[in-house]
Formats: sequence, structure tokens, C-alpha cells
Amino acid sequence: MENQKRVKDFADKYGAENLVVIVGAAEGEAAGLAAETVTAGDPTFAGPLTGVQLGLKVYHVVEPEFKAEVDEDVYEEQVGMMEMVLDTDDIISEMTAIRDEFCKYL
Repeated sequence: MENQKRVKDFADKYGAENLVVIVGAAEGEAAGLAAETVTAGDPTFAGPLTGVQLGLKVYHVVEPEFKAEVDEDVYEEQVGMMEMVLDTDDIISEMTAIRDEFCKYL
């Protein structure tokens, strides 16, 4: 809930169009829930983003779009090991589905 508050505060302060959220959840479903929350509002109706549609751009750390923007050595050092053990196909599929549903303008 605290992270939702931080994201909302940043969106209010800097404007949603100036933010990109990077998630690192270990499972596609958890990543999708986080992505839906920062785009369409908290689907669990439990946090500060309940009913708040920020429409933020959101990517997972293992997605090619994010990976392409990060120094290769830094990515390998910080994410490489995690990337080998995660179901990246599931995560990418879930994140793509959320963006397709809620972020048609991306």
C-alpha cells in the first residue's frame, strides 16, 4: 500500500506522462497485478490507487524494451541471474496483455 501511495504522489508531482514504472515481480500474475494497478487502478480495492487510473507506462525488468535501455554489464550484474530462473515468457505475456488492455496509447 505504501508503494501505491508513493506512485500516486510521484504522478501528482511530476505528471503521469513523465513517469515509467519498472516492476520486478517473480511471477507473471504478480507483475500483471502491479501493472494493472498503476495503469487502471487497484483491482483489489485495497490501496490508495483504488479507482485511480494513472495510465502509467509500465514494464518488467526482464522485458526487452527495458533491457535495451540499460547498460549490458549493469543489467547482467543486477538482473542476469534472476532472468535465468524466472518464467520470462509468462511475465512478458502478462505485461503485454496488461498494456494491450489498459495502455492502448503506448
